[in-house]
Amino acid sequence: MITGASRTRVTEWLDQGLVVCNDKVVATRSRRVADGDTVQVNVEPDLGPEPLIAEPGIDVPIVYVDDDVIVIDKPAGLVVHPGAGNATGTLVQAMLAIYPEIANIGEPERPGVVHRLDKDTSGLMLMARSPEAHVELSSMLAEHEVERTYLTLVWGIPEAGSGLIDAPIGRSTREPTKMVVSAQGREARTRYTVLETFEEPVPCALVECRLETGRTHQIRVHMAAIGHSVVGDDRYRGARAAIETPRIFLHSAALAFDHPVRLDERLEFVSELPEDLAAVLDRIRNQTPTVE
Repeated sequence: MITGASRTRVTEWLDQGLVVCNDKVVATRSRRVADGDTVQVNVEPDLGPEPLIAEPGIDVPIVYVDDDVIVIDKPAGLVVHPGAGNATGTLVQAMLAIYPEIANIGEPERPGVVHRLDKDTSGLMLMARSPEAHVELSSMLAEHEVERTYLTLVWGIPEAGSGLIDAPIGRSTREPTKMVVSAQGREARTRYTVLETFEEPVPCALVECRLETGRTHQIRVHMAAIGHSVVGDDRYRGARAAIETPRIFLHSAALAFDHPVRLDERLEFVSELPEDLAAVLDRIRNQTPTVE
């Protein structure tokens, strides 16, 4: 019997595919339990989280900081918070060394975190530095009041120069670590605009994606769903030999939001493509003229 688990903790268990009902992984958070159902949660007994240890010396570029907000330009390869296989060397442990006051803000395992970027995704990420900001930013993200814009390179050239992908996303019942478009999933919307197209070495396109929701792997799943997987994304069929890329071509390029505490103050930030992705784009541009 599990008692006292927070809504956030239960949500994490669901997202990690650890909740099983009648021998099937529960793929959606809206799954209702009926009389006679057998529910199993595959977690170790909770002895309480161990306090995170601050780790100085990890290079994390700080774009902006005040008493309430921290904006980071996260390097690729840096995990946001400890988890399976990543107990140390994470972004939050680096931030604890710089801003120890965030230790008691939000979840103990991920202090100050209000949204995440995948390990191999680079770019702008928002954190809270005060309890009030954490509450407000979490609410703003839930209400889609934080503008998040990404740059990605995708296989093929989308027929429409821009569009809205409105397709719910849930966890795969066959592969619990993978997300899929599913009628039983949570609502998910991505607006995209094609910025540049190429024919060589293979047809591909530089695309700007704006999140209207923030589901796990949302851009990766949505672009794959319309037949244009992200270059370098082996999980969602985007890894091919025709274009050499050191990682998934996905970068958090812009953030815009109202300050969570100071009224009538708008904050906007832009991050240029990092050198590794810019080099991939330069090689492609040198091989083919841009398609008008």
